[in-house]
Amino acid sequence: MKRNRIEKFGITVVFLITSLIGSAQNANTTPQVHHFSAKEAVDYAMMNSATVKNALLDIESQRQMNKEITASALPQITLSGTGTYNPKVSVQMMRDFISPAVYGVLVDNQVKDGNGQPIVAPSSYDYFPIGFGAKYAANAGIDLHQILFDGQVFVGLQARSAAMKNAALTAEITKEQIKANVYKIYYQLVVAKRQITSYDANIANYEKLLHDTKEIYKNGFAEKLDVDKVQVQLINLQTQRLKAQNQLEAGMEGLKFLLNIPTTDQIELTETLSDEDIKSNILDEEFREEDRKELQQLETLMELGKYNVKRYQLSKLPTLTLSGNYSESGQWQEFNMFKGPYYNSSYISLRLSIPIFDGGAKNAKISQAKIDLEKLMNNMNLLKLSINNDVKQSRLQMKTALYNMDAQKKNIELAQQVYNTTKLKYEQGLGSNLEISTAQADLVMAQNNYYSSIYDAIIAKINYLQASGKL
Repeated sequence: MKRNRIEKFGITVVFLITSLIGSAQNANTTPQVHHFSAKEAVDYAMMNSATVKNALLDIESQRQMNKEITASALPQITLSGTGTYNPKVSVQMMRDFISPAVYGVLVDNQVKDGNGQPIVAPSSYDYFPIGFGAKYAANAGIDLHQILFDGQVFVGLQARSAAMKNAALTAEITKEQIKANVYKIYYQLVVAKRQITSYDANIANYEKLLHDTKEIYKNGFAEKLDVDKVQVQLINLQTQRLKAQNQLEAGMEGLKFLLNIPTTDQIELTETLSDEDIKSNILDEEFREEDRKELQQLETLMELGKYNVKRYQLSKLPTLTLSGNYSESGQWQEFNMFKGPYYNSSYISLRLSIPIFDGGAKNAKISQAKIDLEKLMNNMNLLKLSINNDVKQSRLQMKTALYNMDAQKKNIELAQQVYNTTKLKYEQGLGSNLEISTAQADLVMAQNNYYSSIYDAIIAKINYLQASGKL
């Protein structure tokens, strides 16, 4: 009985822990609703987009690389220490250098052996083993290395600011592209929401028309064919509305992906869009090539290219380095590392390295760097032509899009007037079902064309601002 209570208690504890973990996970994954204007969506992307984050990390990476270049020109100090135990000391065979000296003294002094005979030196001497070192050894020292002159290192120090500028411009170009994409998707969704609102209004009109046509058919003043035609048009309109809704939802998911927002969250678009908003701040902008980040980056790359040529040119010059060392060492047959004695040694070295002949490798590298620099100059000229072409083309597209938007807006007004007049005649029994169906279809088509022209104008405006460096 007691065991059953313990088992039940254990099961209850496990259940409670599981419930708490589940609740914590649900709390961490609770969907959020994000309310964004277009600018707020762009600002959010600048802070959360993985692509932007990586571009900013590239700047930090370049900053650390610059520190590495700076470090190469600073003193390099290394502290080292070793302790060695030799269970078996290394032994080598050496020629007997002691016996010849001893025999030489004995012979010179005419010393005699025990038999009274003068000692005679042997004709040859054997080798004998000798051990080098001791069982215990220790060494500690500090090394200093300092570059006094190296042309390549100095050029690297000069190029640091240009390298940082290049990394920053790369990040700016990435941000600009993300910004353009966010604006395009955001306003596409705004237009899609307006279009869906129009679909809803048109569906309501068609549903009323279908109801009225059915009543007229019941009274014998319309044919079954008239009812079927309205029914077909209503279904087509509902299908178009569903398609637009699906495109809206897909666009929302695309915007979430671009902003790095979880798919479980929701986005509410708080900004509306009018024709005046689209027309504002566009064609009156003064254009300068220097505003384009791509051109600024190419100029920075050319600066780095010049440093690259200079780096290889200076590699022909001598290099001068200073080195120094101070160390203490000791050896013992018995373990005595902490007592000594230790013997110190030190040196200071100045090394001059003068390149004499490398088979033309340095000249080849200089030529390659100059070719790369010339290619950058060609790319600069090409980019300037491309920028001017982009601005002119986007200006023309913007003007065309604005003209088309105004025309489609007038077309909607005319189609609305025709529909209102036809509807009034139909309600008074003076118009036919075909006339009002046609007027309704023309109005829907005019609305679709208008919303399409709005989106085209938005894209043209963003492309123009991006081409002119004003986005």
